[in-house]
Amino acid sequence: MCLDCLPKRLNRRTMIKLAGLGLAAAGMPLMASASETKHAVQHEEKPADAHQADAATALSPEEALKRLKDGNARFMNDANACAADLAGRRKELAAGQHPWAIILTCSDSRVTPELVFGGVTLGELFVIRNAGNVLDTSALGTIEYGAEHLHAPLIVVMGHKKCGAVAAACDVVQKGVQLEGSIGKMVQPILPVALKTLFKSPDFVAETVANNAISGAHRITEESHIVAHLANEGKVKIVSAVYDIESGKVDFLDMA
Repeated sequence: MCLDCLPKRLNRRTMIKLAGLGLAAAGMPLMASASETKHAVQHEEKPADAHQADAATALSPEEALKRLKDGNARFMNDANACAADLAGRRKELAAGQHPWAIILTCSDSRVTPELVFGGVTLGELFVIRNAGNVLDTSALGTIEYGAEHLHAPLIVVMGHKKCGAVAAACDVVQKGVQLEGSIGKMVQPILPVALKTLFKSPDFVAETVANNAISGAHRITEESHIVAHLANEGKVKIVSAVYDIESGKVDFLDMA
């Protein structure tokens, strides 16, 4: 379930019932006037957690990480439809955003952080995506903005199993493959990681995926004095992770 879902579990049977009610209602005349509807919406009681994101910056790095882990557990166990009030959330966030985690991950269509971490809604995650979750200038600048100006307490560099960009870098290192166009330039930051990983694991690509995430996480503080300062003050925590596209599980990695 997502963080803003209704308390009642929305299983498949419930969704079918709701769909049936919707179809039945479609054949009924509209009795309420536009003004009456507007009045009802304005006076509708908000759920207790409606302003959860407003206090998001009060989360500690450890609390933000726990929220990601708990959300991933919900995603694995109950990936039903979300009942979040997105229209209401848009209005709440119009004045500003307060994300509680920054996620650098891959552009792969099977990797969607908002779903992977439990169906978080608008305004919660500050996401950077590119092929191979590469820490390039654009990604690092975005991370700095999220950490320094938006005060997000957690940064996650997340790779994923069966990553095409990492596999391409591994082919360059292991087989001498020449990549055409800009793809070759794109995977260049992954090549040193692949070289260090070569011959060290029976699953070269999977091990490189993990090491690439760890390397990216380490490089954030090495290349950004802004984030390094925040991390030294305990205001930001940086972790690496690997997402299993088949099971849905996110493994947070030991960065020692």
